[in-house]
Amino acid sequence: MTVSGFTFNAFSENTYLLHDTTGQCVVIDPGCYERAEQEALRSFIADNGLEVVLLLNTHCHIDHVFGNKFIVDTYKVPFLIHDGDLSTLRAVPTYAPNYGFPRFETTEPTGFLTPGQPVRFGETELEVRFAPGHAPGHVIFYHEPTQTVIGGDVLFKGSIGRTDLPGGDYATLIESIKTQLLTLPDAVTVYPGHGPATTVGAERRSNPFLQ
Repeated sequence: MTVSGFTFNAFSENTYLLHDTTGQCVVIDPGCYERAEQEALRSFIADNGLEVVLLLNTHCHIDHVFGNKFIVDTYKVPFLIHDGDLSTLRAVPTYAPNYGFPRFETTEPTGFLTPGQPVRFGETELEVRFAPGHAPGHVIFYHEPTQTVIGGDVLFKGSIGRTDLPGGDYATLIESIKTQLLTLPDAVTVYPGHGPATTVGAERRSNPFLQ
């Protein structure tokens, strides 16, 4: 499995494409709001001969869902979130204009993710792990063969997700990190929703929030 990343929108959000040798591709947290961002994503997919088969959100804060409708409309694919974040998704249109995004359009999920129930595409299987605290329905996606996690806004290089937004809770977030991330091998690479990738081992050793 290959991870291709893009950084989009004013929040410098990381959007990820996961694809394997079959050419099938999953889009996770599309943050593309501007037309140029949407075209950059579309061009990469076309230039690499990828077939988008699924849209996933780790969670549904505004910066991670800007491109949901674009992906669903362009590729006609299923769109899955954890049902605990449905209210988070539905709240975005109520505040998007106040954040300076008057053209935001939402779309409803077509189904829901169940922790422990794998997500499959091509020859790839992702483990869904429930990791609330930053958002009430936050999940992460773990691919054991490549020791890769798409982690959303749970754990960052030297930091953790904020917990002052609606549905956030510091103690819950720390517990999620300890049970869903720090239980993984040190070599596992974590691709976060913002900033550079890190590893479980590096954060276990030096992240000030986990000492």
